[in-house]
Amino acid sequence: MAKRRVETMEENRAKLIVAARKAFAEKGYSAASMDELTAEVGLTRGALYHNFGDKRGLLAAVVDQIDSEMALRAQGVGVRAGDDWKGLLAEGAAYIEMALVPEVQRIVLLDGPAVLGDPSKWPSQSSCLQATRRTVERLIAQKVLKPVDAEAAARLLSGAALNAALWVAASDDPQHVLPKAIETFHALAGGLLTKPA
Repeated sequence: MAKRRVETMEENRAKLIVAARKAFAEKGYSAASMDELTAEVGLTRGALYHNFGDKRGLLAAVVDQIDSEMALRAQGVGVRAGDDWKGLLAEGAAYIEMALVPEVQRIVLLDGPAVLGDPSKWPSQSSCLQATRRTVERLIAQKVLKPVDAEAAARLLSGAALNAALWVAASDDPQHVLPKAIETFHALAGGLLTKPA
């Protein structure tokens, strides 16, 4: 009996996240109605409060899911680049480019920071930072990067990619801003190389 209850709770949680992703992407956080959202999936507001505490908690769960998906996509691009250095650059550029995806732009890069605060404090950003730190450590060990503090370098690279994505998302002309953001991200990262590229 307890196992079925846990499965039902997980199903309800998943339903609410799917519905919230759709509502937040289409209407934005502030305009999304929790009554409409819960009714759409056949649940009550009580289920929402039980699983997420409130609308803000639901947004945090949606942002965490999307941001984690973004990190996985960017890491996949990085792996396909061929080596750690090219991968680091490709991963950062891929993350910045995702600012053009409407769902990412609205939920993660505009509403997320406005409602949830500093993105660098989000759990999904923390795991992305740790992956970047490991890559930086390998590149320092390979003498590709200068012998700087790996955590500091990872934080600055991750912060640069995140802030570039935030800039692209908030821009009046994201298509125009994107290439500038990526070019400058590459230039900043290149400053860590032991030999100029």
